[in-house]
Amino acid sequence: MLLLSGDSAIHRVPNPKIALLAILLAGSIAGCDREKQDGGQAWASQANIAPGEAKDARGVETFQHQLDRSHAGEAAPAASFRGPDDAPVTLAAFKGKPLLVNLWATWCAPCVAEMPTLDALAAKQGKAMAVIAVAQDLQGAAVVDPWFQKAGLKTLQPYIDPENALLDAASSALPTSILYDAEGKEVWRVVGAIDWQGAEAKALLGEAGV
Repeated sequence: MLLLSGDSAIHRVPNPKIALLAILLAGSIAGCDREKQDGGQAWASQANIAPGEAKDARGVETFQHQLDRSHAGEAAPAASFRGPDDAPVTLAAFKGKPLLVNLWATWCAPCVAEMPTLDALAAKQGKAMAVIAVAQDLQGAAVVDPWFQKAGLKTLQPYIDPENALLDAASSALPTSILYDAEGKEVWRVVGAIDWQGAEAKALLGEAGV
């Protein structure tokens, strides 16, 4: 369920573009909104999920998402986030080949549910395309690193964006995955969870020649 502003647990910074996106997507995708300063504890309590251990019992065949091409051609944002080595990094560092950026959080159930399929995609693409998952958890490495240690992912690494700089730039909900071409221009974005091993995802990625 896409949680709109006014929900007692999770809220958005008021923004007409975000509000419009929420109205358009409500009922059509399953996504998460912003995490409050409590680190998502209120949301997790409502869902009977411990913070940092979000789960989703749905199979990949029930994932819901919305394809958005309205930002095609826009340059990747210059916002800084932190890499697995805790050093600051920007998306410009990945220019030279296609880049898939997944914005997610440990407290967001659809985000966690699609993560194994994204990890498999990252392993399969190898050097043809960069795939990074950038956590939007406000507590940063304190919750993201332990989650990665438990998740058993093979390829993805723990990038973090506790200031939500990339999410703000995208004006979107979680999860959001954005494909950039080798020149750093947006091709499309998927808002909501998708099976990255499925036929639809393969067709979409083919638009960037991968």
